[in-house]
Amino acid sequence: MLRNIKGLRGFTIEAADGHMGKVHDLLFDGQTWAVRYLVVDTGSWLPGRKVLIAASALGRPRWAEHLFPVALTTEQVRHAPDIDTDKPVSRQREIELHAYYNWIPYWGMGHDGVGAVPVPTPVDRKAIEETAQGDPNLQSAREVTGYHIGAQDGEIGHVEDFLVGDGDWIIRYLVVDTRNWLPGRKVLISPKWVRQISWEQREVWVDVSREKIRHSPPYDPAVTVDRDYEARMHDYYQRLPYWP
Repeated sequence: MLRNIKGLRGFTIEAADGHMGKVHDLLFDGQTWAVRYLVVDTGSWLPGRKVLIAASALGRPRWAEHLFPVALTTEQVRHAPDIDTDKPVSRQREIELHAYYNWIPYWGMGHDGVGAVPVPTPVDRKAIEETAQGDPNLQSAREVTGYHIGAQDGEIGHVEDFLVGDGDWIIRYLVVDTRNWLPGRKVLISPKWVRQISWEQREVWVDVSREKIRHSPPYDPAVTVDRDYEARMHDYYQRLPYWP
């Protein structure tokens, strides 16, 4: 099922021995569009501190309760490497975090680290470091919200939200508000249709024409996006779906 990222903000993160905090943001890979971490505001428990929890470390979500369980104790989190979540997260800091928690590093997996991660087994720091190649390309969902979206022949609006798979934590669509071009309409754009991104200029350009977007299947944020809708949209755009 697809979930709105904005709707996940404020979800409770429950450790093995109590509430850890609330979801403040999500960090995703700007190349694969896979969510890597939840940024958790610890509130009055650890005042002034936000911590990173790997999306792959979450247990089965309790959607009705707006709660994500995680197999960690509050004491473990208290003594975890302190990472400034307001700054870009370096690969070295990720190595420290994964070694501390014994998390399997996503950068050591096949297929660009996309998809579900197997149950963690003890992993030593040397193994984690040996698989680390290149720098991370982590982006904040909060930061990218508001980016301008351009089609092949002009601007169409701005990023309002994202739809993410609640099983694989991959962003499947950008929700685009077209109010300055098509008042009252929102449309979905797949990250696979993105041809260029300027993180510095806060701009995203997609390989679709404005006219094509104008007549695309209408998107209603109040209605759950199901597979039938996705199939109609991919057929309309004549693009291959992400599912088999």
